[in-house]
Amino acid sequence: MESLRMIENWPVPTAAAAVVRADGTLAGSYGPTGHRFPLASVTKPLAAYAALVAVEEGAVELDEPAGPEGSTVRHLLAHTSGLAFDEHRSVAAPGDRRLYSNAGFEVLGDHIAKATDIPFPEYLRQAVLQPLGMVATDLPGSPAKDGVSTVDDLVRFAAELQAPRLLAAETLAGATSVVHPGLTGVLPGYGHQRPNDWGLGFEIRDGKSPHWTGASSSPRTFGHFGQSGTFLWVDPDAGAACVALTDRAFGRWAIEVWPMFTDAVLAELG
Repeated sequence: MESLRMIENWPVPTAAAAVVRADGTLAGSYGPTGHRFPLASVTKPLAAYAALVAVEEGAVELDEPAGPEGSTVRHLLAHTSGLAFDEHRSVAAPGDRRLYSNAGFEVLGDHIAKATDIPFPEYLRQAVLQPLGMVATDLPGSPAKDGVSTVDDLVRFAAELQAPRLLAAETLAGATSVVHPGLTGVLPGYGHQRPNDWGLGFEIRDGKSPHWTGASSSPRTFGHFGQSGTFLWVDPDAGAACVALTDRAFGRWAIEVWPMFTDAVLAELG
């Protein structure tokens, strides 16, 4: 895909990108797709997927208590537990506000580790990475932000998100639909969003503006971006997903180039 060459002009030392169609075939790739990049918060969709596997296996339930009093696994996944961004303290009642929280995903990882008697990084490996053949991906720390992966590996995950084999289709559909609709909140880097819609571990585009996806991205687009200059989106209406990884921290440069890039990719997919 010619649009992927746009990453050559991004002000970053290293970048790689790929597009995968809904049928799992690669539409195109560019750059060092085998290079391992820190994912930052693109780790969260991987962690969420492992959590959903744990739900389907019966190890945990979405509505069982987890985290602060009154909070559940569902609240933690949907950033509505009331936990602060990077501190293990409550700043709101569960379900009241959309408070994007690294701490919430760390509590979630601990909860699943206790329920399964398997350290969460190992559970992620067994539940998601190994079955999908993501051999270059690992989690050396926090399930909120410490994943390391390659474009080649994330293409496999992006294919799974469009045609799930590890989860029931209805489970993934629920995770990529709005959970606790109507809540306002801050989208890191983009300010207050009303509403700030999320599913279970996946941000949902809806009508958000400004946004890191494209002007032509469908409202059903879901995914995540990371502060290490990384993103993964799935646009069900376009029948495709896109992964882009870089080694420059998210900032004004990304706000400027990512939407244009996504619009070019979607236009080429046609």
